[in-house]
Amino acid sequence: MLKIWGRSNSVNVEKVLWTCEELCIPYERVDAGGQFGIVNTPQYRALNPNGLVPTVEVDGLVLWESNSVVRYLTARDSAGELWPQDPAERAVADRWMDWMNTVYWPAFKDLFWNLVRTPLERRDQAAIEHSHARSSEVLGYLDAHLSDSDYIAGNQLTMGDIPMGCAVWRWMSLPIERPQYAALKSWFNRLCQRPCYQKTVMKPLT
Repeated sequence: MLKIWGRSNSVNVEKVLWTCEELCIPYERVDAGGQFGIVNTPQYRALNPNGLVPTVEVDGLVLWESNSVVRYLTARDSAGELWPQDPAERAVADRWMDWMNTVYWPAFKDLFWNLVRTPLERRDQAAIEHSHARSSEVLGYLDAHLSDSDYIAGNQLTMGDIPMGCAVWRWMSLPIERPQYAALKSWFNRLCQRPCYQKTVMKPLT
């Protein structure tokens, strides 16, 4: 059975959990990271030298980097569906998966950490305002992309939707003003109708 090391409130762990649920892959999850510790033990570092979550044991492999895990599982179990077989379609999915890590999350991280994981008296208001403005801006790029398709890589759910779907739940759940991005909101609403998304992603922010 696939084994997932990582706390369920991690955005990166959620990517793997959502993928497994969509593909009906049985798994065992072990709390690790954050308040659960474990990630700095020699045993865990032998699996993942970065000391981050998730770490996944599957098919005799030890995998880390959440987007890589999503790519592996969808290629193995969902070729032609969540893992697009057409190289051009797959490249679009890949591009937005990487964009979540390299552009969106760096823009959004300070807003999330200050409003969710930092006590009120220690919050950095300048960082909040900058992160709010920057993440609002870059989400406009995704909104424009979604203006002519239901999902990130076309008109069906693919692996490309999974990283941003996990991240956008956090954006939509914060007590902030949000630009009226109609295409982004429609895409988000479609995700919210999926039972697997409801189960693994739509939880209170912690």
